[in-house]
Amino acid sequence: MATFTLSPLALAVRLHVSMLLASTHAIPRLRRLRDERGQTSAEYALVLLGAATVALLITAWATKTGKLGQLLDKIFDSVTGKVK
Repeated sequence: MATFTLSPLALAVRLHVSMLLASTHAIPRLRRLRDERGQTSAEYALVLLGAATVALLITAWATKTGKLGQLLDKIFDSVTGKVK
């Protein structure tokens, strides 16, 4: 297997060229990422809004049908039955 060594100048040139090539790809990507900074916050807010809506709908349904009261009665009866 042949090995070769680079002079310090050749190594510095290769490193410099590699960094330039990497930066041509990285800079546009970084700009895109900066433009999307608020995206995560907006998605998080929408998920919370959706979860709150579902919780309100379930609460309204359970209150309207009386199922919530029945469920709580069963839970309290079970707990007090185990305590006695």
